[in-house]
Amino acid sequence: MGATERSIEQLLYPGIDGVAMEGFTADDCLVEVRAFSRTPLRLCSTCGVPSKRVHSRYERRISDRPVAGRSTVILLTVCWFFCDNTGCVRRTFVEQIAGISERYRQASTGLRQLLHAIATELGGRPGSRLCRKMGVPAGRMRLLQLLHAPPVAQRAPRILGVDEFAFRRGRAYGTILVDVEKRCPVDVLPDRTSETLASWLVAHPGVEIVCRDRASAYTRAIKEAAPHAVEVADRWHLLRNLSQAVEKTCQQHRSCLRKYAEQAPSPTPSMPLLEALPPTLIVQRVQQRHELINRMLDGGYPLSEVARRVGLDRKTARRYRDTELDVLIASARDRRNVPLDRYKPFLQAQFASGVTSAKELYDQICAQGFQGGYSTLSRYVLSLRNGVAVAAPAQIPSPRSITAWIMRPRESLSTSEVTRLDEVRIACPDITEACNLARAFPDLVRHRRGTMLGLWIREAEQSTIGPIRSFGSFLRQDFDAVTAGLTLPYSSGVVEGHVCRVKLLKRSMYGRATFALLRARILARP
Repeated sequence: MGATERSIEQLLYPGIDGVAMEGFTADDCLVEVRAFSRTPLRLCSTCGVPSKRVHSRYERRISDRPVAGRSTVILLTVCWFFCDNTGCVRRTFVEQIAGISERYRQASTGLRQLLHAIATELGGRPGSRLCRKMGVPAGRMRLLQLLHAPPVAQRAPRILGVDEFAFRRGRAYGTILVDVEKRCPVDVLPDRTSETLASWLVAHPGVEIVCRDRASAYTRAIKEAAPHAVEVADRWHLLRNLSQAVEKTCQQHRSCLRKYAEQAPSPTPSMPLLEALPPTLIVQRVQQRHELINRMLDGGYPLSEVARRVGLDRKTARRYRDTELDVLIASARDRRNVPLDRYKPFLQAQFASGVTSAKELYDQICAQGFQGGYSTLSRYVLSLRNGVAVAAPAQIPSPRSITAWIMRPRESLSTSEVTRLDEVRIACPDITEACNLARAFPDLVRHRRGTMLGLWIREAEQSTIGPIRSFGSFLRQDFDAVTAGLTLPYSSGVVEGHVCRVKLLKRSMYGRATFALLRARILARP
């Protein structure tokens, strides 16, 4: 064997003993390597007794990892050995070369590892497309057959993360269990019921800390199956629930902000306009839905049936049930995407000062950033000439913008945002109270001041603001878990990362994967 062949042998079989290469041939598509076993002694695969008596030899054709984009085949000559142990049931056995050959396998160990990694990351069809480009003979079914979920340990990890994910959003959900310390998934459950999780915890004892969101089903399962485990509520979900309460408060007090903005002195001259906003299509639809949903609920229909008949999501139907009509209409008006609204005060002032040309007004607002069409402006100018234009709505910040200003640290806000937030606080005392409470809670989260949670909950429950008071009551119901979340360093961030990975796996399988296959890909270790 020349130096060139020895270097190629070291490249193809690094760290593998007992095999020698006789030569190779290569063309544009295929590389064939001829090799043979050079170990004179092998152990019986059944009894383990060494033997060196050769019965015969034959050639195996084994597919290997591609070389330079070409498919590779190893023509490996192996030996049949006699088993000299008279008590063994086998008379002869075939030698296996570790790292290359396996019983009943036509692919090398390295190729199987490569295909397993491709199947784990890409799945069937995307993986087979990549294999074709790499020169590896593997179809989608061959890749999928390599995926098997590893066995789950008999004991649960010390710190367990629990969260749900959607098989079909809004219809079918599963549960993913993650080892928070090792940052790897432990198991996947086919649903999110408390009975399933409780059965798993009973079968896998040993959990000491459970990181979870505020799902009631998981809470019941943990208290039933692992009552001594410490529950840790996720801090991100707590802040999200608080921001939702603050946003709902800002939405309910839009009238205060609008009244304050209308009372503020305007630097532009005014002109006689209509005071009432005419009913728009979206407002009429909100009124009709509100009346229909509440009428069906009063008639005894369950909420899920009402949502199905009306054609809405159950959460949307619940919002129509629990929210006053005035708040729904105000929210609908705020969602209007009318690009001309922010320029109407300027247009009214210019029209009152004598600039009545639609073309001239259009050029002026385009210079200020207007991106709408000329016809939109011309219709509004016509309503100004006829004296039937609707009064320009007061420019007030949206509830989401106010919530963002409140939830962010004050030092991270710009000067204009601080000024606008101060104006909002002056306009509405309730939003000021919500702001003070909301600013105090993130401070407890960031500095792990769980000992002060009880005081904050008492202040929230004594508040006159409904959403904040409800949020405080929810915290009291889950007081121990929330206190642990504001004290211990553990959280569900690792679990949320794996939930995002599950979403990517679902997309790669086009949403048609069975639970067993999805579980195998989630639990597969690269």
